Amino acid sequence: MKSGRDGMVSRLFPRSIRARLTTVATLIAAVVFIATATITLATVPDNLRDVVQTRVELAARRVAAEARAGNLPPVLETPSRVHVLQVVSADGRLLASSPGLAQGLRLTDLKPTWPQVVRVGERTVSRSPDEPETHYLVMAIAAQTPQGPVTVYGASSLTDVDRALNWIYVLVFIGTPLVLVSVAGITWISVGSALRPVERIRAEMAEITGQDLSRRVPVPDTGDEITDLAATTNDTLDRLERSAETQRRFVADASHELRSPISALRAQLEVAHAYPDETDWQATGEQALAAADRLAGIIDELLMLARLDAGALSERRVVDLAHVAMDHVRRREGNRVPIIPDVCAAAPVHGSLMQLDRLLTNLLDNATRHAATRIDLEVAVEGDKVIVTVTDDGDGIPPEDRERVFERFTRLAPARAKDKGGSGLGLALCRDIASAHDGALTVADHSPGARFVVVLPLYGEP
Repeated sequence: MKSGRDGMVSRLFPRSIRARLTTVATLIAAVVFIATATITLATVPDNLRDVVQTRVELAARRVAAEARAGNLPPVLETPSRVHVLQVVSADGRLLASSPGLAQGLRLTDLKPTWPQVVRVGERTVSRSPDEPETHYLVMAIAAQTPQGPVTVYGASSLTDVDRALNWIYVLVFIGTPLVLVSVAGITWISVGSALRPVERIRAEMAEITGQDLSRRVPVPDTGDEITDLAATTNDTLDRLERSAETQRRFVADASHELRSPISALRAQLEVAHAYPDETDWQATGEQALAAADRLAGIIDELLMLARLDAGALSERRVVDLAHVAMDHVRRREGNRVPIIPDVCAAAPVHGSLMQLDRLLTNLLDNATRHAATRIDLEVAVEGDKVIVTVTDDGDGIPPEDRERVFERFTRLAPARAKDKGGSGLGLALCRDIASAHDGALTVADHSPGARFVVVLPLYGEP
């Protein structure tokens, strides 16, 4: 039933925003005009007649009062906008009338029923034989005079009232449809003009493809919501273009990095297969395992980067970075470069143990490749922050390259010379892990060597 009602509503209202707004505006205008016309037709005619009736009644009562007092003149003083005043005796004689009124004009067919009670009616009569018939509002009131009972008649033309009502009827029955048509036309044109930039944006968006994200939608200078929409759309296209470019570069770099160990492994296996009697199979196996380990490491880092880019949430709990750091120190005992720890008692953070362990692993691996004699590992709590510092005494990183080292597949010349097996993903992964934990990873000033500083929020109260 709900789908049926929705379908009926969709049929009643067009899908076009322009048509819908025009329909709604016209319906609202129709309701307003119909209500206004109804009130006008119900009140204005009576109000106009009441004004005329009040004017005639006052004049008739004044004449009736004069008749009762015996001061009735033969020519009655007629107020402005009251056209006829007559006093008629019980036997039908005209006792007094307005000046210049023809004697043949009689209104005696309107009889009052009770003394002092005004009877009202409308008549179409002519004041004289030379004048056309006129629509009058007629009032009759009975009065008792010293000479006997009389009837006072008063009349006022309804020509002005009829003219005003005719104009009202024209405005209501002809003007209202014209106004509604005008409202619909103005709304249609106005909405079409307002939506024209949206159509240009839509047309431009339809032309943009994944192969060419450099195009942008036009931004109107109206300063309204459509301008904000166009600006936001262009900002989104900027981000999409950067993301697409980063993805293409990432895929190209990943393909290159994966091709090297695969090519080396394939070359070793092809040589071993071609000269089996001259091959040192143990050395070949060790080289193949090393290439496979490098491939596995690159794939693991790529998968973790992909999960971080996708915003995937790993299982999180309270992790003591001081404990994790000391585990690394113990595991690396006997390595080429000793690690000198300076670790606080406890440094709890809320995060993924696997990712934070990988962060320390990559930082210490990077320091091991570049250090000359030692690596300093410090874990400290300062206020509401946990600060992890990894420092080596190697060649260091030039200031202009301190941000570039965090780009994916970026390896500076000294790093390539010292270790040809790196992938250029380790530091990029470290920064992404720090960001995913609401922290930051930066390169600080230090000489000699390089110092990497990780800042993470402390779990709980400082």
